[in-house]
Amino acid sequence: MSNLAEIIPGADCWPRFQRNRSEQFEARFVMVEVQESPSILLAGMAGSRMPIVVSHGEGRAVFQGVDDKDNARVALRYVDNTGAIASRYPFNPNGSPDGITGLTTPDGRFTIMMPHPERTARTVQMSWHPADLGEDSPWLRMFRNARKWVG
Repeated sequence: MSNLAEIIPGADCWPRFQRNRSEQFEARFVMVEVQESPSILLAGMAGSRMPIVVSHGEGRAVFQGVDDKDNARVALRYVDNTGAIASRYPFNPNGSPDGITGLTTPDGRFTIMMPHPERTARTVQMSWHPADLGEDSPWLRMFRNARKWVG
């Protein structure tokens, strides 16, 4: 979807996703923090730190313009085990600047991300979860937000 940025209103600062700095396919759990943003999909989730699956060889955000990174609306960042923005491997699996792994448009209608929330929407998909979490992982809220928005 980042390759379609030129036809998406408000996506002019979006990066292109290029080969991981590790030079390998990354497929594992990482931690992310949902940022405050207008994203329809991530509504009500800001501040959440959750495990999520990455599964890609080309997830490093590369911004084209000098100010694009500063002007982009970041929706999701990799974080380390202390909750700090992940700038180094393995916490940042692809080497994206400032742990950026998800962006949205000013109206929140278009959101892109490199992790795969669909692979952790249910607790049975997780390698571990608190016993009292129930069947739905916190990521299922993203899909409920989408359904709510379409009415």
